[in-house]
Parts: sequence; structure tokens; C-alpha cells
Amino acid sequence: MTLVLKMPRMGMNVEDGTIVEWHKKPGDNFSKGEILYTIETDKTTAEIEAPCDGKLISIQANEGDDVTVGDDICTISDQ
Repeated sequence: MTLVLKMPRMGMNVEDGTIVEWHKKPGDNFSKGEILYTIETDKTTAEIEAPCDGKLISIQANEGDDVTVGDDICTISDQ
């Protein structure tokens, strides 16, 4: 199944963030819990983990892009 991962809410008053680094590239496989990307907000920097085993299909938000909570970040396959 294909899943679209979205910008997570990082705090009550945090509405956006910046993609700092991708730890995987399209075509890479990953395991649940591996770091996919790092985001930075005005309050924190966080490493976002893979929700399942899978493969990174595509990236919608590149390094340096500002994204709003709920925006598409990437597409993964869990198969």
C-alpha cells in the first residue's frame, strides 16, 4: 500500500517547519523506527521516524522547504 506522510504537529502553537535533511533518498528501503528526515521549527529540531518497514517512493518537500502542518512530505510504500 502507498502512504503519503504529512508534516506532523510538533507542538500546540507550531504551525510550520523547515525540512533540514533527508536521511533516505527515493528508492531506499527502511525499517520501522529508522530516521527518514529532520525538521526544524522555531522551538525544536526533530528527527522523524518511519512508521513502518517500507520504501521511499518520492519526496514532495525538499531540504530547505518550509512546510505547514498537514502538508505532504513524502510518499512511501509499506510493501
